[in-house]
Amino acid sequence: MTTSKLALDCALPKAQRAPLERAFETAFECDVPAVLELLFVSEEEIRALNKEKRGVDAVTDVLSFPSMALCAGERICAAEHRDCVEPVMGMRKGEWVQKGEHIYLGSVVICAKRAREQAEEYGHPYEREIAYLAAHGLLHCLGYDHMAEEEKRTMREKEEALMRLLGLERKE
Repeated sequence: MTTSKLALDCALPKAQRAPLERAFETAFECDVPAVLELLFVSEEEIRALNKEKRGVDAVTDVLSFPSMALCAGERICAAEHRDCVEPVMGMRKGEWVQKGEHIYLGSVVICAKRAREQAEEYGHPYEREIAYLAAHGLLHCLGYDHMAEEEKRTMREKEEALMRLLGLERKE
């Protein structure tokens, strides 16, 4: 699979964000650069989102909001998803101009407190838990799921491959 350019729109420092972007670019193929929004929220905020969007009145670790309905492994073609394509703006001679376009993959919402608790529970660093939850959310935005056993196996393999690229594989 050819890789695509990905930018994470999030509050993570560049030193933490850049490796995620490079690894996540290997998860999909797209004919224009892509953007994934990564948001960090409180327990109250994620509980409200979970209740509103899924009908589940509980705190969760991560929620994904894909911008398009994709099949797992599907090549993303901007022409087929024009409603998710946005201009990339830049300054030229003091004027804002369009420099190209990117496709918006969706939003991944992570409960920071729950991520800290899970990192402690599993005995690994918080940064690893954030990377895992972001990878999980990205894969949902790319059409992967874990409802059926075969889907779950495929998604877990993809998550583990991304974590290996980051040097954050699970310690047995």
